[in-house]
Amino acid sequence: MTDFSLKRQERRFLEGFVTCPCGSRELRRAQALLWISAGDSVEAVAERLRVSRQSVYNWQARFSARRDLELTARLADGERLGRPRTARGIIEPLIAEVIEQDPREFGYRSTVWTAPLLVSYLGSEHGVEVSLRSVGYALEREQLRWKRPRHRLALRPETWRQAKGG
Repeated sequence: MTDFSLKRQERRFLEGFVTCPCGSRELRRAQALLWISAGDSVEAVAERLRVSRQSVYNWQARFSARRDLELTARLADGERLGRPRTARGIIEPLIAEVIEQDPREFGYRSTVWTAPLLVSYLGSEHGVEVSLRSVGYALEREQLRWKRPRHRLALRPETWRQAKGG
């Protein structure tokens, strides 16, 4: 068992927080901290909340490390690392300004913009790393539709072989 204690003000806040309708993540964290400060083991709290012991230790450490913040901010999620979840609103104007232009003007060996080509363009020209799916969603939101050109050597009737005697 770890030594974890709450100040009177922290305990009152957490007890009040548990009774109010709020976010479920913060509620679970508040309950865990109250139970640990009441003497329950981390293992028992983790089992009761159906989370790993490491999660409970992380909640406890984060709450203790954020003493300079207000109490609601101490229960909030930590800052997430990594790439943002969405490119919505970021890539639409970039695509809209280039979609009417010829890709050859930008050094690409294509006459039409494709989703992979737009991904390459956004990465090299604007430093925005996006997936094919994000570009597809952006094109759909902007209601941009196009088809690649189909290459047909000649437009012949279906019966052209009969005309040749075959």
